[in-house]
Amino acid sequence: MAHRNRQAFLYFVLLLLAALCNAQNESRFQADLRREGAALKACSQISKFADCGQTLVLGQPFHLAFGSLAPDNGMGFGLAFVEHKNFASEWRTNLSLDAVATMNGSWRAGGYLKAYKLPAGNSYHVAPLFHLYSQSISLNRVDYFGLGPDTTPLTHTTFGFSENITGADMALPISISGKSPVIAILAELNGRFPSLRPGREHDIPSVETLFTEATAPGLARQPAYFQPSEAVRLVPTLFNRVSLNYLLQFQQFFAPGDSRYSFRRLNLNFNHEIPLSHLSKSIGKYYGSSSTTTLSHNTPDFCGGAGRESQPMPCPPASLTRKLEGSINLRAFISESFAGKASQAPFYFMPTIGGSNLNGTPILPSYPDYRFRGPNLLLFQGTIEHSLGKLPIGALFSADEAKIGLTRGDIGIDHLRHSFSAGFTVHAGGLPVLSFIYAWGGGEGSHTTANVDPSLLGSSARPSLF
Repeated sequence: MAHRNRQAFLYFVLLLLAALCNAQNESRFQADLRREGAALKACSQISKFADCGQTLVLGQPFHLAFGSLAPDNGMGFGLAFVEHKNFASEWRTNLSLDAVATMNGSWRAGGYLKAYKLPAGNSYHVAPLFHLYSQSISLNRVDYFGLGPDTTPLTHTTFGFSENITGADMALPISISGKSPVIAILAELNGRFPSLRPGREHDIPSVETLFTEATAPGLARQPAYFQPSEAVRLVPTLFNRVSLNYLLQFQQFFAPGDSRYSFRRLNLNFNHEIPLSHLSKSIGKYYGSSSTTTLSHNTPDFCGGAGRESQPMPCPPASLTRKLEGSINLRAFISESFAGKASQAPFYFMPTIGGSNLNGTPILPSYPDYRFRGPNLLLFQGTIEHSLGKLPIGALFSADEAKIGLTRGDIGIDHLRHSFSAGFTVHAGGLPVLSFIYAWGGGEGSHTTANVDPSLLGSSARPSLF
């Protein structure tokens, strides 16, 4: 009841602000408030019910924010604010602020500002792009089984994790011979401020009861980090059909307060997308060749296009009239960490496989979440997804082969763990992608996962938590 009262109060405030802003010389922000207030006022009409729902979730400048936090922390609900500014020099800015909380007391709040110039071509969505952000998150449950590929469920523990990430990144596409850019130079500069606390699950031991600093590096102390990175992204298209997305990234994690926890990491990510069907034009004008393509100029709370009009294109509405679409995605990923003789990576910044990781990405989904953890990772993943009829629902099948290594020499193609998964996904306009997956294989039973993406469909991802 209290939640409904808060919703009603929010709608009242929006309607009041819209009425106050109904002046002849209103600003764009005032106009957005007026239009959103009018759309919400029409909610009482049955014929406008669908439009009203989309305004609540995709509207500007305010809309409801929701999405899954890290595994085992539940669904977050809250509020988002979106604002835009267009300049005569063809520079554009997108700003969003949001905050959500879950039933287990976990929460996330952040602000994201994108500044970009309209592109000359279509291969890379923006040229160039700058991103400023600050995001804080508090998770009351993150599981830890120990380090390496040979841990057992008997050492299952949990801990609480909080982190603030404040920083900036940029993308600078490079054009060769006047052609549309297929290469981009990427860079980021982050301040990371992590902290741990004891787990509070009644039926799962807290991490400090079974592990020490020797078996869980970083358990005793969590220093602040200065974390730059450099990367190259390649996005060519082969045979006018196969889309490649290759990322070569080198990260540095410097801990000025305690150099024992400083380390470096190399990430090599190779994605290959093979479309199975063509999209209708109404969807293509928003997303190009795929409705799941991320538009890098968008913030996590905005999913419209970057048109040359005075106003950005709105988020696409949910529709039942699109044509069939689908794709095969093949991915190979390698992550290797480097630390000095007197240093080591903290366990809470190490990648995990099993279920989904801290960012919500599924890897070996038949295993429990965070099941295997270590400084080095190898993954081979194949996924096929296709829509069902004209509904915004797709069937999905995926196969994973992956392993965790304590040393870089452990990363090889032998003794890979495997997992298979099947389920469905919902891609409805700009609404967050919903997925329901059943996974099996691997020797530790099956695992069912329901997830709502924390960003709108077509928006950009949030900063990685590790």
